Amino acid sequence: MSTNMATSSNYWEDLRKQARQLENELDLKLVTGSVGSSQDNMLVAMTTELEQQLANLSAVNDKMAEYTNTPGVVSHNAALMHTLQRHRDILQDYTHEFHKTKSNFFSLREREDLLGSVHRDIESYKSSTGVNNRRTELFLKEHEHLRK
Repeated sequence: MSTNMATSSNYWEDLRKQARQLENELDLKLVTGSVGSSQDNMLVAMTTELEQQLANLSAVNDKMAEYTNTPGVVSHNAALMHTLQRHRDILQDYTHEFHKTKSNFFSLREREDLLGSVHRDIESYKSSTGVNNRRTELFLKEHEHLRK
């Protein structure tokens, strides 16, 4: 085995390790993100971080694809292509899960905003009618007092 082939083999292994590390981090964050806090700023920060990690994983997959097309790698090509396809499938699954979770988050936030708005409107109506009832009551008492 030539030194060049050993070096390129190490390169492939480094890429696979990077891919697995990013996949594990994404898996953990997608699981905790879908169950986690509903604080907007925290979720927006997590969304940005997840998007960055998905982009990084995509870049690692692209480097793996470039490597499989390198001259001299042909002898291992079937195994490498299988591994590359597996990592691409994982990336696709995580991307799909991320978009689903992100969509659910924004739908939930819209719903909470809407319900909060309705709740505020109801409270506002109650307090304004409460004030009006008190005013009416005071006027009636004043009126009765004047009639006596």
